[in-house]
Amino acid sequence: MMQAHPIRLLLINDHPLVRDGLRARFDAAPNLQVVGEAGNAQEALTRAKTASPDLALMDISMRGTNGIELTAQFREQFPHIAVLILSMHDNAEYVRQAVRAGARGYVLKDAPAHEIVTAIERVARGDAYYSAAIAARVVQASTSHAPIDSLTPREREILTRIAHGLANKQIATEMDLSVRTVETHRLNIKRKLGIEGQAELIKFAVENRL
Repeated sequence: MMQAHPIRLLLINDHPLVRDGLRARFDAAPNLQVVGEAGNAQEALTRAKTASPDLALMDISMRGTNGIELTAQFREQFPHIAVLILSMHDNAEYVRQAVRAGARGYVLKDAPAHEIVTAIERVARGDAYYSAAIAARVVQASTSHAPIDSLTPREREILTRIAHGLANKQIATEMDLSVRTVETHRLNIKRKLGIEGQAELIKFAVENRL
């Protein structure tokens, strides 16, 4: 049953030609409407506020803040916006991190056009959708309970520097990030690990050989 209004899409990909191709593809679908585009994290967060999309179609490989990190930010700042990953990567680590970051679906870029549209429709209405080629990896991700697996690669890098006694400003300088971004990552690390203090973070890092 078609919903009352088209599904409002935000395209997040740092390649303009890719966004153009996706927009052309979705313009042909009567139940889809592209309401915004973004080439980086800051643009995506701004568009999410102003365009009010139902779903963000997110690429993983972007310069600066990657799609997995941005998915986690969307989950915290815009929990009403569904995130569907559209990526060329099909390895288990990317799938696991995307699921843990809050993505509701994961589709490969080489999937047929009708499958991508189906994925958008299902995720927009609250269901999950994963390409058949990566379904086994999703199962693997959902059965992993080790705390360290909940951290993104960027969060692990930051935790390692915290363990070496670096302050937020020093970490920001080393990793070419803003201090605010580092602070956000630090809070996310504590939340995911269920840890409160600096000493506990250092202990966790040492025990996990970070």
